[in-house]
Amino acid sequence: MNQQISIVIAGPRGKMGREAVSMVSGTPHFTLAAVIDSKNAGKKVSDLEGMPSLDVPVFDDAKLCFAEIRPDVLIDLTKPEIGKVHLEQALEHNVRPVIGTTGFSDEDLERLQNLAKEKELGAIIAPNFAIGAILMMKFAQMASKYLPDVEIIEKHHDQKLDAPSGTALKTAQLVREVREPKSQGHPEEREDLPGARGAELDGIRIHSVRLPGLVAHQEVILGGEGQTLTIKHDSMNRTSFMPGVKMAVEAVVNLDHLVYGLENIIE
Repeated sequence: MNQQISIVIAGPRGKMGREAVSMVSGTPHFTLAAVIDSKNAGKKVSDLEGMPSLDVPVFDDAKLCFAEIRPDVLIDLTKPEIGKVHLEQALEHNVRPVIGTTGFSDEDLERLQNLAKEKELGAIIAPNFAIGAILMMKFAQMASKYLPDVEIIEKHHDQKLDAPSGTALKTAQLVREVREPKSQGHPEEREDLPGARGAELDGIRIHSVRLPGLVAHQEVILGGEGQTLTIKHDSMNRTSFMPGVKMAVEAVVNLDHLVYGLENIIE
């Protein structure tokens, strides 16, 4: 029998948040205990426009929510600066956070890893919740051992705040683990228009596209003598992220440390 898990969702009115509310409320062993929203404290989820008819309280203060509701897990699908605060507040209140925002620096991760370790609580930060995207990253890491010339093209909707995406950055970091730093392209290449060759991490080039109509897309192109290999993933809509969110919630209650990236909990 699956463990019953009490959940609070931060950011319920966003596109990802709405999908998460539907997923949690439709999963038999999940209980949606409350939501955290910046504008609607004191209301119920059923009072929010376009939301399902759920008799679930709305808070605008995460600390008050955690103290009163005492949930098992927080799902945060807000903005990076808010997600960082909520993650720390959750751990301080013995709530296990699952964070779907990006923008965490190495210093942020180290500090939060230490806090999770001190509290002996699980936490998950996921740059991408799509299972296919996680497999794409793992496949790219495997392939880069043999084809070390790598470029990443990530494409997202034009309302995305950060560039490159957390998924692209995580992909480059995974590739870097198995590949020596190297310069790609002609030794004397120049950019006649600054930025034409994209961002760079140890020689890996990352290109960001932002256009209306896109959701979340990435391709990793690896080049070798007389050949190229392209590993591509597309999320057509935000329901593609919900199996990963569900997996993260089920995993985090059995962890006692912080995990960065779903690839670390996928078998």
